[in-house]
This record gives sequence, C-alpha cells and structure tokens, in this order.
Amino acid sequence: MTFWRTEPDAVLVRVKVQPKARRRGLGGVKPAADGPRLAIAVAEAPEDGRATRAACDALAEALGIAASAVALAQGAASREKTLRVAGDPAILVPRLEALA
Repeated sequence: MTFWRTEPDAVLVRVKVQPKARRRGLGGVKPAADGPRLAIAVAEAPEDGRATRAACDALAEALGIAASAVALAQGAASREKTLRVAGDPAILVPRLEALA
C-alpha cells in the first residue's frame, strides 16, 4: 500500500502534518491506522489553516512544482490530511517514490 493514489489529472497524497515543529521538512513515510502517510513537519501553528498551507508548500517544494498545484482535499481540522497535487501522474509518481 502506498501513501498516494492517482487520478486522471492529479495525485492524492496522504500526509501527517506536525505543526509547530523545530525542524521543518519531510520526514519519510510513517505507518498509520489506515495506511502509510508522508510525514511533513512545519513551523506554523495549526490556526486559520496556516499549518496546512505550509504543508502544501513543503510538498510542492519537495516535488519541484508550483505551490499553487498543491491543495487540501480532505482533513482541514486534522493532522492526517489528503493533499491533491495537480499534474501528470506519470511525472509526479516517480517524484513521490523518491520521497519515501
């Protein structure tokens, strides 16, 4: 089981966000009750969606794509979220595999 799922024009990425972290960045794939998730640590507090936006930005930077291509798909009030990465799955999946 992987931490992403492809759609015709995007990839849905399951992440676990750690807000208010001392060290920012991606922390590899972590197990979760409902399957693996990509860990993303951000310095922002979980208020007004700031941590979510920072997680989207961090994933976009790691994938080498525009920040506007990554958006929240599910889990606004949860640490476990699904982010939608717009783009060609044939290009995005190898980049995601490299993050694991």
